[in-house]
Amino acid sequence: MSDSITDPIYVTESLIAEDIDAYLDQHQHKTMLRFITCGSVDDGKSTLIGRLLYDSKMIFEDQLAALESDSKKVGTQGQDIDFALLVDGLAAEREQGITIDVAYRFFNTEKRKFIVADCPGHEQYTRNMITGASTADLAVILIDARKGVLVQTRRHSYLCHLIGIKNIVLAVNKMDLVGYDQSVFDGIVKDYTEFARSIGIETFTAMPISGFKGDNITAKSDNTAWYTGPTLVEHLETVEVLSSEDAEKPFRMPVQWVNRPNLDFRGFSGLIATGSVKPGDAIRVLPSGKTSTVTRVVTLGQDLEQAVAGQSVTVCFADEVDCSRGDVIALADNPPQAADQFEATIVWLNDEAMIPGRAYWLKLATQTVSATVQAPKYVVNVNTMEQLAAKTLELNAIGVAELATDKPIVFEPYAQSRTLGGFVLVDKITNATVAAGMLNFSLRRAQNVHWQALDISREAHAASKNQKPAVLWFTGLSGSGKSTIANLVEKKLHALGKHTFLLDGDNVRHGLNKDLGFTETDRIENIRRVGEVARLMTDAGLIVLTAFISPFRAEREMVRNLLVEGEFHEVFIDTPLEEAERRDVKGLYKKARAGQLKNFTGIDSPYEAPQAPEIRVDTTSETPEAAAERIVNMLLG
Repeated sequence: MSDSITDPIYVTESLIAEDIDAYLDQHQHKTMLRFITCGSVDDGKSTLIGRLLYDSKMIFEDQLAALESDSKKVGTQGQDIDFALLVDGLAAEREQGITIDVAYRFFNTEKRKFIVADCPGHEQYTRNMITGASTADLAVILIDARKGVLVQTRRHSYLCHLIGIKNIVLAVNKMDLVGYDQSVFDGIVKDYTEFARSIGIETFTAMPISGFKGDNITAKSDNTAWYTGPTLVEHLETVEVLSSEDAEKPFRMPVQWVNRPNLDFRGFSGLIATGSVKPGDAIRVLPSGKTSTVTRVVTLGQDLEQAVAGQSVTVCFADEVDCSRGDVIALADNPPQAADQFEATIVWLNDEAMIPGRAYWLKLATQTVSATVQAPKYVVNVNTMEQLAAKTLELNAIGVAELATDKPIVFEPYAQSRTLGGFVLVDKITNATVAAGMLNFSLRRAQNVHWQALDISREAHAASKNQKPAVLWFTGLSGSGKSTIANLVEKKLHALGKHTFLLDGDNVRHGLNKDLGFTETDRIENIRRVGEVARLMTDAGLIVLTAFISPFRAEREMVRNLLVEGEFHEVFIDTPLEEAERRDVKGLYKKARAGQLKNFTGIDSPYEAPQAPEIRVDTTSETPEAAAERIVNMLLG
């Protein structure tokens, strides 16, 4: 084992042995730096972190013994310690010698505390890299001195710049394998500088290192006498952290929960995103716009004279202001915006491509809303920085698109606030996180289009018809009997003097939706338009019946969310595929089986059956007449 490994030069804290109380007090007040290591496969990210942990004395004796044993069994450094094994904990990572998931490690020096995220280099795990980078103040981008700037180096650099990491270290690693040749280092720095400027990275710190040998990690290396810059640890200890910048910005605190431990206390708890707050400050609650004054700032059972960005606190108001989870507390004279339409940069993280028009959950700070994303304006080729046309976003694609939320959200552009500008998209059916995104700006039409005040309300429309508005949403396979039963229901309601309107799938496609085909995207837009029409008809006081296959749960849920609670009734016409195909009134199944009809539900396009419909009709055991009678009875009580 080399001297550089057995005798690390870095001097650890001596105060811990002299005065433990003083050490703990000093440790409590150290600043925290979050950083990531990223780059291409085998550039030495895990080894570098292992070296940092080792040299900062953050490894216990039993861990060191296990590391030495594991290094001999599965290590890649012969009989020497394989520092990567300190970070690569998954069995698959050790077997393949690669990082798959993000590994977080803590260590500290005399001057600062650190949380480092070891991000995977493989392109297929780019989504994991985004996770680690989302909270980082600094990125260490490693480059193998033998290979130079690679595709994944460019991808990770672009992503780091995209999500707002301003402090970038270009660590040219494995210099020991190129004989510590300065010309190799200078050539790589020159290549990277050209690329960095092309994507907007103006400054970065370059340093020659060897994670395995320890060169320029914690102490200057004699092997690179030509390098006059700081060591990696020196740079990490002195670089400015984002929290100090956040403290200078206007006060913003997303509310996580309402703190009501007893009848005499009511406060609003959350993590301060930016700025500071103190008793006496005039605040505004968004999106409602209600104002008040701060009376107390409380944390851990004690009052604070002032709280700053990064602290979790409970704020009390002088007035009884309506405020709950998802609201944002801000300065009264400098509040953020609220809007419902945006341009955003999106990194797609799911194996299944984005479906334009589909509704996803959008989570931003403590706000959760339903959002639809349009087809991207363009996607970015990270190798050439070209803006390419695309109809959707595939796995790991980075694109710019417009999105709309079902209600206004409080936000700031991501360049101003990570907390109020960064979001994730979640699939409503699987609950899988499918994308991460950054809001660039709101679309002005979201601010210039206003609701016109009308004298006749929806309640007045309904009262004049002596009925309660409702939507009966008939869904099922083609040939299940949706239109037949819906037509019978409308006849019965009409005979009872009810005001109704039936929107049939085929009929709507002759006019309103004649420009739409039968792709997944077009079907989603078909249902969205019908849902909007149904909502307008309920505003007019009508009972609306719709007969559509509407194969996707997410879109049926989208329509439900458009309507007043209790007005949407999902009617599942549950006919087995074999029975629907046996009937085949229009001959559509036969054409689909012959390959003459593409994207046909039940054959080459899926149907997602309702999980909890208000009414289920089994057409193999109940006649259409009986089903219609039951539906009318349910609707009218």
